[in-house]
Amino acid sequence: MRFLDLAATSAAVSATSGRKAKIELLADALRRLDPDEIAAGSAFLAGELRQRQTGVGYAGLRDRPPPAAEATLTVGAVDSAIAEIAVVAGAGSQARRRDLLAALFGAATADEQRLLVGLFGGELRQGAQAGLLADAIAKAAEVPLTAVRRALLLSGDLKQVATEALTRGAAALAEIHLRVGTPLTPMLAQSAPDVGAALLATGTPATVDVKLDGIRIQVHRSGDEVAVFTRSLDDITARMPEVVAAVRKLPIREAVLDGEAMTLDASGRPRPFQETSSRAATRRSAAAAPSATFTGGAAIPSASATPSAPPLVPYFFDLLHLDGADLLDEPGRVRWAALADALPAELIVGRSTVTTEEEAAAAFAAALAAGQEGVVVKATDAPYDVGRRGSAWVKVKPRHTLDLVVLAVEWGHGRRKGWLSNLHLGALDPETGGYVMLGKTFKGLTDELLRWQTARFQELAVSDNGWVVQVRPEQVVEIAFDGVQTSPRYPGGVALRFARVLRYRDDKPAAEADTIETVRTIGGYPTPGND
Repeated sequence: MRFLDLAATSAAVSATSGRKAKIELLADALRRLDPDEIAAGSAFLAGELRQRQTGVGYAGLRDRPPPAAEATLTVGAVDSAIAEIAVVAGAGSQARRRDLLAALFGAATADEQRLLVGLFGGELRQGAQAGLLADAIAKAAEVPLTAVRRALLLSGDLKQVATEALTRGAAALAEIHLRVGTPLTPMLAQSAPDVGAALLATGTPATVDVKLDGIRIQVHRSGDEVAVFTRSLDDITARMPEVVAAVRKLPIREAVLDGEAMTLDASGRPRPFQETSSRAATRRSAAAAPSATFTGGAAIPSASATPSAPPLVPYFFDLLHLDGADLLDEPGRVRWAALADALPAELIVGRSTVTTEEEAAAAFAAALAAGQEGVVVKATDAPYDVGRRGSAWVKVKPRHTLDLVVLAVEWGHGRRKGWLSNLHLGALDPETGGYVMLGKTFKGLTDELLRWQTARFQELAVSDNGWVVQVRPEQVVEIAFDGVQTSPRYPGGVALRFARVLRYRDDKPAAEADTIETVRTIGGYPTPGND
C-alpha cells in the first residue's frame, strides 16, 4: 500500500466528525494493507510507531528536507526505514540517525511528511484511538467486535490483533488468551460523589475496598520468575524489588495479581504519593515493550530501592490467574475467595462486605482516617472486565477530583518568571480521541513542582511562542475543584471552579483521563444532543 494513501486516510479521519464515518475510512484502509504491512499500518492509523523508541525528538523534526514531488514510499518501506533509525547506537549515532531521517523525509511528499511528523512527535490528533481502531478491525475483517475487543485487551497489542483478525479471522482471535508474563489492560472504576450513589450502581451486598494512595501494579509469576507492570503496561520489575521478593515467597506456582504498591511511614500511614510514583516513573528510561514471555530462565534484575527511600509495600485486591486456571470470567466473590486462600492477609487490601449505606459510610470514614484516598465499592457477582470502566467498580473520594491532561503551559511572570506555571487542562473526548479544554490553573504549585513541570513540559513541547508552550497531550495531573460551571469561553461549554493541582499522575496514561461526559455529569449538565 502506498504511504500516501495512508496519509490521505489519516487526513480524512481527522476532518471527519462522525464516529461511523471514521470507522468506514479506517476499515477501508486496513483492507488495502498487504498482510506483511498490517502491523505497521494499523499502528500508523492509531497514531503510533511500531517501534516504541526511535531516538528522534521534536528538535530533530524541525530541519526537514523539501518534500518529494512524487509519491514513491510504501507502508512497508516507511516501517523499515523507521526500524533502521530506531536501532542506531554507538559512536556517530546522532549523525547517522540524522542522515536516515533526512533520507526518509526527503522521499516523502508534503502530505506524507505531515503524517511522519505527527507519528514521530506523538501529535497525530486524528481521532483514531484504539477504541475506533477496534471497531474498524472488526468491520474490515468481518469478525465480531466483542472478539476484537477482548483479544485486544488480553494481548495489549493492537498490531497483533489487527494482523490475526485480517489474516486468520475470528478463530485466531479466540486463540488469544491471558498469558502469564504478558500484561493485560486493567479493569477500571467509575466515580461517584458518595457511597450511596456507588451502592446504587453496584447493588447490595457489595464489597468495599480501601482505595490506597499508591500506584496500580499488575504482577505476573511463573515459577521463580516475577514481572511487575504499571497500569499502562510498562515493565517496572527492576524498580520493584520488594514486590518481586514478596510475590516470590508465595506458595503458588503461577499467578496474575492486581493491586497497588505504596510507601509507608513508621506508623504505617501512606507517605506522599510522589515518593511512590517516582519509583515507577519510566518516561526517561527505554522501557521495554510488554513481553509475551518471561526471561526464559534468566534471573530477573534484582535492583534495590534507593538506600534513602522507604520500601514499597504491595497490597493486592484481585487474582486473575492461579496455577493454570484463568479467573477473569469468575464472579468477584469467587476471585476474592481464591485470593484470600492464596495470599497472607497482610498482602491483601483492606476490604469489607456491606449491605447498607451506613456500613459503607463507616468503611469510607475508616479509610480516610487511615490516610488513604477513599474506597472502591465493588459488585460481588461481576467478572473482571478487562480494560473497561463499568459500574461494577465505583470509586468514592472525599472531594471533587479529576484526572486531566495538560494541553499547554504558560510562562510565569513576577516571582515565577522563568518557570512554566499556568496549566491548560483538558478532559478526554471519547468520540474524537482528542481533549476538551476546561480551564487553567496555577494554584497548588509548590516551587518543587514548578521546577519539575518546567523541565517536564519542555520535554513535551511542540511549539513555544514565548508566552504559551503547546505540549504533547501525555501528562496526567490530578486536579481538585469546587464545582463545574457553564462557560461559553471553552469548547466543552463547561469549566472548573477554583481548580488546583493535587499531584501529577506519572502512573496513568492520557487515554485513561476523565472524560468530558464525567465533567458534565458532576456539574449536572446534559451532554449536548442528549437533553
